[in-house]
Amino acid sequence: MTGFTVAFDEADPADLDRLGGKGAGLARMTRQGLRVPPGYVIGTDACRAYLGDSTLPDGLVAEVRTRLAALEAAAGKTFGGGPVPLLLSVRSGAPISMPGMMDTVLNLGLDRAAAVALAEVTGDSRFMADVVARFHTMYTETVLDALDPGAGVDTLVAAVDPGEDAGAVYDRIWAACEETLLGETVPADPQEQLVGAIEAVFRSWNTRRARTYRDFHAIPHDLGTAVVVQSMVFGNLSDDSGSGVVFTRNPVTGEPGLFGEYLAHSQGEDVVAGTRTPDPVAEALAPDVLAELRATCDGLERAQGDVLDIEFTVERATLYLLQVRSAKRTPEAAVRIAADLVAEGLATTAAALRGVTVEQVRQVQRPGFADSDVEGARATGRLLTTGIGACPGQVSGLLVLDPDRAGERAAAGEDVVLARPVTSPADLHGMIAAQGIVTATGGSTSHAAVVARALGTTCVVGAGALRIDEASRTLSVDGRTLREGDEVSLDGSTGELFAGRFAVSTPAAATGALGDLLALAADAAGAEVLARVTLPSDVAVAREAGASGLVTAVDDVLVATGHLDGLVEHLLAEPGPASDALDGVADLVEAEFAPLLAAAGDVEIGVRAIDLVADESRELLQQTAVTTRHPELTVPLGRPALVEAQLRGLERAAGAARVHLAVRHLTDPAEAAALRELGRGSAVGVGAYVTGPRAAFAAKEIAAAGDVLWVEVRTMQAAVFGIPARHLLTAEPLDGYVRRGLLSCDPRVALDPAVEDLLVRVAAAQDAGCRIGMRLSGRVSEQLVAQLYGLGFRRFAVDVGEVRPMRLALGKAACAGST
Repeated sequence: MTGFTVAFDEADPADLDRLGGKGAGLARMTRQGLRVPPGYVIGTDACRAYLGDSTLPDGLVAEVRTRLAALEAAAGKTFGGGPVPLLLSVRSGAPISMPGMMDTVLNLGLDRAAAVALAEVTGDSRFMADVVARFHTMYTETVLDALDPGAGVDTLVAAVDPGEDAGAVYDRIWAACEETLLGETVPADPQEQLVGAIEAVFRSWNTRRARTYRDFHAIPHDLGTAVVVQSMVFGNLSDDSGSGVVFTRNPVTGEPGLFGEYLAHSQGEDVVAGTRTPDPVAEALAPDVLAELRATCDGLERAQGDVLDIEFTVERATLYLLQVRSAKRTPEAAVRIAADLVAEGLATTAAALRGVTVEQVRQVQRPGFADSDVEGARATGRLLTTGIGACPGQVSGLLVLDPDRAGERAAAGEDVVLARPVTSPADLHGMIAAQGIVTATGGSTSHAAVVARALGTTCVVGAGALRIDEASRTLSVDGRTLREGDEVSLDGSTGELFAGRFAVSTPAAATGALGDLLALAADAAGAEVLARVTLPSDVAVAREAGASGLVTAVDDVLVATGHLDGLVEHLLAEPGPASDALDGVADLVEAEFAPLLAAAGDVEIGVRAIDLVADESRELLQQTAVTTRHPELTVPLGRPALVEAQLRGLERAAGAARVHLAVRHLTDPAEAAALRELGRGSAVGVGAYVTGPRAAFAAKEIAAAGDVLWVEVRTMQAAVFGIPARHLLTAEPLDGYVRRGLLSCDPRVALDPAVEDLLVRVAAAQDAGCRIGMRLSGRVSEQLVAQLYGLGFRRFAVDVGEVRPMRLALGKAACAGST
């Protein structure tokens, strides 16, 4: 058949865009001969058609029924009847994984005849009653968008005798489930159930939680989701049945070896929903099943060259595989896994670098609690409880028990720790807003854990001693009560929740795994990364991060050392009758730069000259007062003596350091030639900072007159867009502008085509023998770095905290360009 559907054994696993991640994984495992319950995939093209027309596309229902007949033959079961009934799972499967964001219906295909047949073939009417109740609840919530029928049905199910008459049991359970529905009913016709479930999965693509998740992760909204229709296997059938989720390596730490959880006598939703706390898979599985699972997982990881998340069900001691996908992992785990996969020969450098993002590198190096503070808190009884560490990190914030309030308080600038009995997709907006998440139930594969790892948010789950009263907005542990708004601290590694706030300490040096990975990236990129510093103590931090050189600015250093007022006094002073030498400025530069340059040693350090035009100067340098008295200071070489004074001060302070002074806002080759004359005879090199289109247009001529040329990318982008450069370092107003579709390019993360054209001219100037570099302010964007690297630039300067992210981004750009 050709059309909207394809069977697992016919599908091409490489057709990810059509099959979605779940469908592609099932097709791959089927081809490998693994034990996968048979099924078929409805492609993403059907979803897009449905969303466009608000109705199923012509021919899809007929095609689904033809596939269903083939599935009945493959499974040896009958849909909607006996002797062996075929029940289905109907699941979403987007091309990019969105765990827990879209809808699923399990146990579909139950009418009275199928239910009675199920009880007869299993010999267990209580099992049948459990399946009926599960299906009705899930269909009601997912397809009909109605409330859960409630706990009363569970009590009825528990009271069923396994040998009771199956027809009477079905009638009683179905009637109880239907009782709470107002004006709607779950279809008794299995064919109608299937169509309703397919439509519900398609609709779930555009739910609030799904759109929020895609917005946060920059996933396109037009991909659509596939639907996977698969024969059910039953982990809730018997004591030697169950369901589980495993990872081929620990997704929290990256440690090699099978890691996961298993719940006996359960279905998969019980494991991932977090309503029950499962057991470690190595302890809970029968030895022969565990051995088969280990071997299967090892083979899958080697075949795919990545750490995998695998869902499985055991039905009467037989292992079935239900899903395989690339595992969500913590930043720490992502770094270790990437380095280990290369070392083990399971992945290329390019593949390993693709598995890590610049944001994950930032999170690995972020600050944490001081060990002494934590020990003191334990000793004084501030430790409230310990759960399961699901995503590392150490955060303090205000305790909040509701996702809406978490979002409101975070928007007001407060750090928030969100505590919930259990999270659901409806909590996503609060989880995104929170600095930390803690839940009372659930394991390391629960909704909270998986989403937190995707967000990189500190998370603790399964803190069973917590009692959360949402009505009174209180959290209690063993008789101790905290109120919403109290300060708490959370450790996502140890699983500990403390009362009160901790100070954070500077993080230790990067882990060995991160160093190994970034060394691979640096070898691939062949680029220089310089770090922006202001104090002598910054130098060691920059070098430890892998910076090959340093950049700073005269006014920045004077601000950091508290001597900016002295500079302002010199700038406001009238030139003397016989001299305009500004010796006081030279003395000040010498005194304040000597410690910094001594710390730099023989490492290159670029110094940006005093700039009275920049936004920052308005406050720092009393811009209006200075430029009103001395308007010549608003142009780069309006007072040559000021440049000479900075050169003299740097030369006297330099020692063994290799220093250059670069002046901002040069736009003309004549200015560059004049600057060259000012620097003639000095041991300090000279150069320019390009900040606008005219300078970029004349870059070759300007570069020919200097030792260095820096392009301030943020300022250049702002100039082309006609907006203040400071807006490129903040969320608003540009976030709102981008959301409204008023900008075709977000200048914070990508080069505008107009700027790219200008930088082509700058790149051509590298033939002039001048060292040309790109100065990036704020957070490194992988997209922007890839564009710059593609233009041929190999020299970059970034803020000191962005050195490691920059090294990774350059390595990824180099590998992408070579494939």
